[in-house]
Amino acid sequence: MLAAERRSRILGEVDDLGVVRITQLAEDLAVSDMTIRRDLTALAARGLVRKVHGGAVAPHLSAHERHAAHRDAVTAEREQGVAEAAAGLVAPGSSIAIGAGRTATLLAVHIAATPSLRPLTVTTNSLPIAEALHRSNDPRLTTIVTGGTRLGSGTLVGPLAASAFAHLPMSMAFIDVAGISTTHGLSARTADDAAASRSLVGSAARSVILAERSKWGANGSAWFATLAEVDAIVTDFVPPDQKRRLYDLSAQIVLA
Repeated sequence: MLAAERRSRILGEVDDLGVVRITQLAEDLAVSDMTIRRDLTALAARGLVRKVHGGAVAPHLSAHERHAAHRDAVTAEREQGVAEAAAGLVAPGSSIAIGAGRTATLLAVHIAATPSLRPLTVTTNSLPIAEALHRSNDPRLTTIVTGGTRLGSGTLVGPLAASAFAHLPMSMAFIDVAGISTTHGLSARTADDAAASRSLVGSAARSVILAERSKWGANGSAWFATLAEVDAIVTDFVPPDQKRRLYDLSAQIVLA
């Protein structure tokens, strides 16, 4: 792909999303991070984008919008790190489940791009995750979609989704969360998400929580499990005052 075509694609992403990340662009365009950095520098010199940490934003954004875009870009970088660390727990030849969520979707993208993790069977209640896995076009990567009631996000919820998770064999389940509390446990964005996550925790041989640092101390709409009920947490940060509590619970901590 020529530089002009690549930069046109980057501008299209900025126009559509308002913010782009270097790592995601490099993966999507199959080039190095350094190449994307040069592209963004060239576009910024022409006033077409404004560079921020880890990516770029549309030049017309207000100071508040630029701050929000910068924050989102940093969060996305952390989520990418958590996803890549979680992929290190996946064993070729196993059958796993991946619940819905942004970090979970990044995990699926990483799995699809890593042939060494095949053969692998993945069950999910997320249509975006199923699509990300399908893009690998590898018959050794089997994707099972639970079924259920579709939400606007492409997440499948309801009794059918929960029942599918409960009845399919899974050596490991990866669960995105809205919040973590060492007192109350793990929360999901909605009651429907909580029901699906609860089914994953109860059915998988090992349940693994995906949580970048902003999830510590945050609360979702519904609780679905205590920390004592899960086997591992993949995160980029553990609050110092929580380390002893997690040690007492014997939870495995995987740092991204």
